Amino acid sequence: MGLKPDHWIRKMVQEYRMIEPFAENQVRDGVISYGVSSYGYDIRVADEFKIFTNVFSAVVDPKHFDPKSMVDFKGEVCIIPPNSFALARTVEYFRIPRRVLTVCVGKSTYARCGIIVNVTPFEPEWEGYVTLEISNTTPLPAKIYANEGIAQVLFFEADEECEISYADKKGKYQKQQSIVLPKL
Repeated sequence: MGLKPDHWIRKMVQEYRMIEPFAENQVRDGVISYGVSSYGYDIRVADEFKIFTNVFSAVVDPKHFDPKSMVDFKGEVCIIPPNSFALARTVEYFRIPRRVLTVCVGKSTYARCGIIVNVTPFEPEWEGYVTLEISNTTPLPAKIYANEGIAQVLFFEADEECEISYADKKGKYQKQQSIVLPKL
């Protein structure tokens, strides 16, 4: 990278508006931390959730996803039922430069409670709000705190630009503005 990782992130935010809103430093006072970290950026979960439910006995099929298998919830604290799952989105909007790829991993505060956050990589030139997959692997209800840290994004910069970016191939999840359900 040449620059210290946290300086590199600030530079990419200035040049590409890579993360908006951007927390210049790590925020920790009374919240699950978010903002710039040593080698990445801790993202926040927004207050919009889609929680899986079995009320309509729907089958989860990624090729023919039935939105009735989820209920919408908006609030500062989301309770995910035992052994269940929710979708959410980030507070931050991302614009990934053509030479950058990200990997995102859940924060240890949640992982130590049996709450697993899964996010697929942000490909070069992908942009949008990130759809987060949050699993409660415990036999107990689990709390998720909106507007607080949920996962950490790690950035990898290539020496050369990729041949075909996510924008070039007109990816189906480009420029997401909300929680986006599976598409084929």
